[in-house]
Amino acid sequence: MSSKTTPVKLDSAALSQLEARVATPTYDRAVLRPSIVHVGVGGFHRAHLATYVHELCEAGHTDWSIIGAGVLEADATMAEVLEDQDYLYTLITRGPDDTVVDVIGSITGFVLGAQDSTPLIELIAAPSTQIISLTVTEGGYPIEDLTGLYNSESPAAGPGTAFAIIAAGLDARRRSHGQPLTIVSCDNIISNGDAAHVSTVGEAAGFGDELTDWIAESVSFPNSMVDRITPTTSQSDRDWLSEECQIADRWPVVTEPFRQWVIEDDFAGERLPLDELDVIVTDDVEPYELMKLRLLNAGHSCIAYLSALQDFTTVDIAMADPLIRQFLDAFLRIESAPVLADVPGIDIDAYIQSLVERFSNPEIGDQINRLCLDGSAKFPKFLLPTIRAQVENSGPIELASLALAGWCEYLRGTTENGNAIEIASDPLLDAATKYAAMSVEEPDAFLNFEDVFGDLNTSDDFRAAFTSSLDLLRTLGVASSINTLLERPGPGDRASN
Repeated sequence: MSSKTTPVKLDSAALSQLEARVATPTYDRAVLRPSIVHVGVGGFHRAHLATYVHELCEAGHTDWSIIGAGVLEADATMAEVLEDQDYLYTLITRGPDDTVVDVIGSITGFVLGAQDSTPLIELIAAPSTQIISLTVTEGGYPIEDLTGLYNSESPAAGPGTAFAIIAAGLDARRRSHGQPLTIVSCDNIISNGDAAHVSTVGEAAGFGDELTDWIAESVSFPNSMVDRITPTTSQSDRDWLSEECQIADRWPVVTEPFRQWVIEDDFAGERLPLDELDVIVTDDVEPYELMKLRLLNAGHSCIAYLSALQDFTTVDIAMADPLIRQFLDAFLRIESAPVLADVPGIDIDAYIQSLVERFSNPEIGDQINRLCLDGSAKFPKFLLPTIRAQVENSGPIELASLALAGWCEYLRGTTENGNAIEIASDPLLDAATKYAAMSVEEPDAFLNFEDVFGDLNTSDDFRAAFTSSLDLLRTLGVASSINTLLERPGPGDRASN
């Protein structure tokens, strides 16, 4: 630990005062072009896209910068913090063996469009803007889960929403100079570029055919797959940074060493030289995206609620439990991986092993309650496609069913130790808790939650597997239920530790 005792407030003037172990920007931020507008600046964006742009600037491969944008009232805090720090922030990368600290300088401004969207519309229309990127979560896209069509009744549709503002910005761009633009979704949804396209065109329809025709000709929506575990910043993270590096950063980001970005090579205008870094630029993102969603994201959701029921608070603590670790490994290898298509250049067995190791990283402290967010939005995208594929092939679904039974029990609000659960937010929380309550008298009533399960609830095999898992969970508890399933012929024979 350094002998210094007074932390330095992070801003441009502080960079020369920071310790040698802290890497700071060596490029001139003042001459960067504001070429990317990113909607939804949170921890993941700052650990992923903003870090990639920072590294390109460091290497002299680009002179682009990012202007952050927020469309929610809650974004005001991020806007205020970043402005106060000259848009600098600290990235803390924690591996099992070492911790790397970097100050990231690729964000150079922030526009808050929550009350007045005019500045953000003007920014989207500005000739310097080449890319609009987004991390607005699954619920930020005004589309139907089952059909993928635009839904004008969605809470994410209409005036003041992200895509309504983007559509207005595109209309202003078309009318002023008409230069092409690329819209890049960095959200964890299947075919995220297609989802962004449908959402944008749906909102643009209100501006008339001229805008929708121009979007078809001048705006591209590449699909992408993004991956980097980024837990919510805690006060202990701020305290560590202050004590160990003498940096007073109000909103640092903690992340893992692993990262991945696969993006479709479909840019309407200028593009970043992403292939200079560890980014896969390809004509077909789908195999990579399905691999990540159905292994990493589904794996997270599958252990989340079972872990919460046992009062585990972080992912690494849960993974230190041998049965949770074996459950995850068995689910990934036996139920999920066999129904995945081949992924070019990826060894799926090695990828699964890397997931188990990443989840077990004790330095990250990823929160279980973060993984429990938005179950009704996540399970249909991450887990249910695997169940559907296995049902069609009369394959194993017991472990996935136990994960869903864990969600049902979690929604009833009490852990196995009798502690009250502070149930994480969910776009359909009232309906979810209603169906969970109904399952007390009629276990398979939970599957009548059609907004989540759709027609999968008509599968006799799925109903049988779910009700069996729910009965096990209520009779034996989480640990014994996992042990029982792993010892059955098939999963028990093939699970690895």
